[in-house]
Amino acid sequence: MYPVPCLPSAVSVFAGSLSQPVVTQPASLSTSLGATARLTCTLSRDINVGSYNIYWYQQNPGSPPRYLLYYYSDSSTQLGLGVPSHFSGSKDASANAGLLLISAL
Repeated sequence: MYPVPCLPSAVSVFAGSLSQPVVTQPASLSTSLGATARLTCTLSRDINVGSYNIYWYQQNPGSPPRYLLYYYSDSSTQLGLGVPSHFSGSKDASANAGLLLISAL
């Protein structure tokens, strides 16, 4: 297992393994009030998301990153201090992506 940092609204590169995965994210996301927002962090094809820990951070301009959550599996996940419980993680193996889910917007 290797950590992969994902910053919402940013493109990140992890440099901690022999093969360096490139992660990409969409520039923006729109959703309806009351719906669940689904942010994706897609890994390069040579890296299997199933083997990686996914760490989500929030970064606002001029501020340091804030740790949101860690996700490896449904039985191995942890929210950051003070992060509301409507934040959760998941993985989409078919898209080779980590997911940040924010429910009940």
